[in-house]
Amino acid sequence: MFRLMNVTRRFGGHAAVNAVNIDIPQGQMVGVIGRSGAGKSTLLRMINRLVEPTEGSIRFGDVEVSALRGAALRNWQRDCAMIFQQFNLVPRLDVLTNVLLGRLNHRSTALSILNMFTREERIMAIAALERLGIEQTALQMAGTLSGGQQQRVAIARALMQQPKMILADEPIASLDPLNAKVVMDALRDINEREGITVITNLHTLDTARNYCERIIGMSAGKVVFDGAPRELDADAVRSIYGAGADGSEIDETMTSTSIRRPSGPLVQDNIKESASVKPLALAGI
Repeated sequence: MFRLMNVTRRFGGHAAVNAVNIDIPQGQMVGVIGRSGAGKSTLLRMINRLVEPTEGSIRFGDVEVSALRGAALRNWQRDCAMIFQQFNLVPRLDVLTNVLLGRLNHRSTALSILNMFTREERIMAIAALERLGIEQTALQMAGTLSGGQQQRVAIARALMQQPKMILADEPIASLDPLNAKVVMDALRDINEREGITVITNLHTLDTARNYCERIIGMSAGKVVFDGAPRELDADAVRSIYGAGADGSEIDETMTSTSIRRPSGPLVQDNIKESASVKPLALAGI
């Protein structure tokens, strides 16, 4: 069980996140929605400990995450992988090396400095790329890829951490609808096949409904909705987003990306099974 108890973050006199209490069982896929400035990103950054909580407790099982320091904190950030809106890749490094960087917290300092990755780690990296359908980009510079490809590289890097939880901060905000669908399919596939908890911030209601089994709505730093997609009705949407200037309901089509989860086999551009690792020659293996 992952638990946030009275978690608050203040910046000066402003509470970006205000007394949030959430319990998340292992293996859930959770979407966090709300207006810009609602506190979604700050919440995820506190979970990963990129931002320190001002008050409250963050726990994962018996571990008091909010009290971790030093090596224990680095281990948590390894176990709680973070995927960012802007990908956070190293543009001048090739894709394979970017993915291998996900192993740094599993290695000694000396090996990390020497950038010495094992054959097994290279096989893992190629398998992660193949699973996401982009193994052919392994030797390309990361900066030459499209936005959708770069986000898939970021997901492959997160998989290399062998995490217990994945946090995705607006992972599709800068992507077109097709690439957004590919990325969300990938996150859902990881959640279902590995049983990894996924918490993702989203700004599109249709995406949250189609992909997440649980939706948390935030407004002004507080949780104002926490329920299943079917419970996200007009009243709930109003409590999260408010109303238009004329008092009208929010038009959900304004945030729609027309993403729909496929009912049949995944299309070619989507996730591929990684039962075998074919392009090992790319990595010099």
